[in-house]
Amino acid sequence: MAVSLRSGSRAVDLATARDAASLTPLLAATGVSVTGDGAFQVAAPLLAATLTRDPLAVSTVTAAFYLPWLIAGLPAGALADRWPRRRVMLTADLVRACLIGLLAVLVFTGHAGLLLLVAVILLTGIAGCFFDASSQAVIPTLAGRDKEVLAKVNGRYWSIDTVGRSLLGPSGGSLAFAAGRFLPFFGDALSFAASALCIGRLPRMPAAGKPQPLLAAIREGLAHLRGSAQLRELAATMAAYNFAYNVAMATFVLYATGPLHIADSRYGLLLALGALGGIATGWRAARITRNLNHRQTMALATALQALAWLGIATVHAPIAIAGFLGLIGAASTLISVAASSARAALTPDHLLGRVVSAFRLFGIGAAGLGALTGGLVARQSDLRTPLWAAVTLLVLTVAAHRPWRRLVPSPL
Repeated sequence: MAVSLRSGSRAVDLATARDAASLTPLLAATGVSVTGDGAFQVAAPLLAATLTRDPLAVSTVTAAFYLPWLIAGLPAGALADRWPRRRVMLTADLVRACLIGLLAVLVFTGHAGLLLLVAVILLTGIAGCFFDASSQAVIPTLAGRDKEVLAKVNGRYWSIDTVGRSLLGPSGGSLAFAAGRFLPFFGDALSFAASALCIGRLPRMPAAGKPQPLLAAIREGLAHLRGSAQLRELAATMAAYNFAYNVAMATFVLYATGPLHIADSRYGLLLALGALGGIATGWRAARITRNLNHRQTMALATALQALAWLGIATVHAPIAIAGFLGLIGAASTLISVAASSARAALTPDHLLGRVVSAFRLFGIGAAGLGALTGGLVARQSDLRTPLWAAVTLLVLTVAAHRPWRRLVPSPL
């Protein structure tokens, strides 16, 4: 028996190495493009602040990053299932490179305005809906549906995403903006061009789904989500996780720089240190989740976030706060890996883009509502109350979904 187990483990390791190699172009594309995105997401509000001092006008820039998934997420998922996924990703990258390259030129020449900036954010975000739906669907196509292989590949995917979006991108974007306002936008345009070159190295893949009316395709994807008890529960858990996270995070900058007396210059470093937890967890995701099912992994992540906000609400030492933020980073990576792997395991290939988009739609919608709720709670009470509210919501989420309960596997 021992020999059989070692042989099975060696087979999984070899399969993981082979499948990870086939996905190297996708992982490379993800790394370079999300780093550009991280820079863009920092530089866009900075540019807006130089164009107007109206808080509401500046807030539209932040809102514009959320809107694309609410506007175009479901249609993008349906169309991404209908078209060859490699071609969809290439087209999305090239469109984003052109749009942000144009913005960089206009910033350089002094002709960029707030309306143009918001339009570019919306259009590049819509292109991103197509790219993300396709890229997540490509993973099981190339790596297969083995639980451990998916956990390892998705762990690497989300670790790379965190490195670029939360560490390298924001710091590089702010430094580049200080050197020249057009530089972070020019760099982001180059990142999408480089991403397109990487995607071009993926094998050609035929369209997974058949042509059908758009509304019918969207309904088919939502019907599959509704028909799977596990997917419904995982989507609800993801939405609750994002809602609670944003309840606490919406005003956390005020809590950190106010009652905690953390200097503005150290706040970004605090968040960067927190991101390290997500990066480290991503590379160990397969080992961490080996003996857990997807529902248990998401429940564990939800419980860890609750524990972290509890610690932040009760402990004031900056080094402890950084550690708790690292725990949140680890939890966020775990829940992303679990959701990605579960979608791949429980969804046929021709529906995967639509199910990915539905998850993102619910998750991003919950994030926006959570941020608004957190702001209202803080206004009515104090800056610590949103932290306690998040803890309560997360504990109730774990209790409601009862991760120890068995579910009958959903057929593909």
